[in-house]
Amino acid sequence: MPSAVSTTEATVTGLLERGLAILELLASSAEGVPLTEISEALQIPRSATHRLLNILCENGYARQEQERGTYVLTSKLQVLAFTHLGADGTLDAVQPVLNRLAAEVGELVRLSVVDDDRLTWVARAQGARAGLRYDPDMGKEARLSCSASGYAWLSTMDNARALALVAQQGLGSVEDYGPQAPQSIEALLPRIEAARSVGYAVAIQTFADWMAAIAVPVVHPLSGKVIGVVSVAGPVFRLSEARLQQIAPALIAAAAHIQQLIPGSPALMSPGLAVVNAGQGERA
Repeated sequence: MPSAVSTTEATVTGLLERGLAILELLASSAEGVPLTEISEALQIPRSATHRLLNILCENGYARQEQERGTYVLTSKLQVLAFTHLGADGTLDAVQPVLNRLAAEVGELVRLSVVDDDRLTWVARAQGARAGLRYDPDMGKEARLSCSASGYAWLSTMDNARALALVAQQGLGSVEDYGPQAPQSIEALLPRIEAARSVGYAVAIQTFADWMAAIAVPVVHPLSGKVIGVVSVAGPVFRLSEARLQQIAPALIAAAAHIQQLIPGSPALMSPGLAVVNAGQGERA
């Protein structure tokens, strides 16, 4: 007859396995999954599925979309991923990528991360060696309605979700930001849709009257969710729209490289790539 301890351990293990299975299933769907579908796909009784989903929601890992009744992951796992990046030195591994891009384009390069309903700048590399330099403090929240990083992130979601985030934060006024900062949803939407169509966002004199920027989303290689944005910013007299378009391929390549450095990335698990990345880091 099994002991009470072994029975308890088996119960806890079973709950953990079911909870992880639900997380993995939700990670595969950006639109969300209804309770019944989760129960059937994982062969977990509906009552147990509902209890586990409630636990995930109470702890901030999932939420239920009220209109559709589906369950979706929150960004808490993404935040944990980037916390892990900092703890295990992965941000240190990402820094050479930012440094190389900054040296190539000669402007400020920044990495921001998705943190719940916010986009926060966490790392940078300064490529400008002379003249006007933009060198802001890290840890600041991006204004979604008037920054290239904001446009890049918003372009990865449907308009309803994007506009809800903007409404929650508020539109950036021209007095506080740039003369081209959108002052209405009608003015903002074309910027989001333009970024969605080409895969990167451009912002000229929206965040500041003297500033231009370009940004590309960073996607988790396994979940497919956007976990951050990498951007290039500088004075508008150096970063014309034509110059921003020239920078786009290098920026896209840098974002793809960063994605390879995310824990769990299939590329990161390749010994060959690990050797290449180590060599690049030494040369940076």
